[in-house]
Amino acid sequence: MRDLFASGRIVDVILTLVVVEAIALAGYRRLTGRGLALRTLAANLLAGGFLLLAVRAALVGAEWIWVAASLLAALLAHVADLTARLTTRPVPSSRTS
Repeated sequence: MRDLFASGRIVDVILTLVVVEAIALAGYRRLTGRGLALRTLAANLLAGGFLLLAVRAALVGAEWIWVAASLLAALLAHVADLTARLTTRPVPSSRTS
């Protein structure tokens, strides 16, 4: 287990699970028409993925610039995610109270 963390491979395993999650959520959306919009999903998963890359860079002792670049990319993806969520207008309900 120590080698899994020291080599950064633990992050590779988690990133693989994130890709599987993205495929599953996109498939669910395609089949049912329900779930997150793909743009929102992509921005959210990219933010998390870039955070994971920053952790991986730190675990393997990469140059600080790679950690900083990954964190900056995570911030940009997070801002894109928030922007998409905050600018999406709710669909009016057809139900009356």
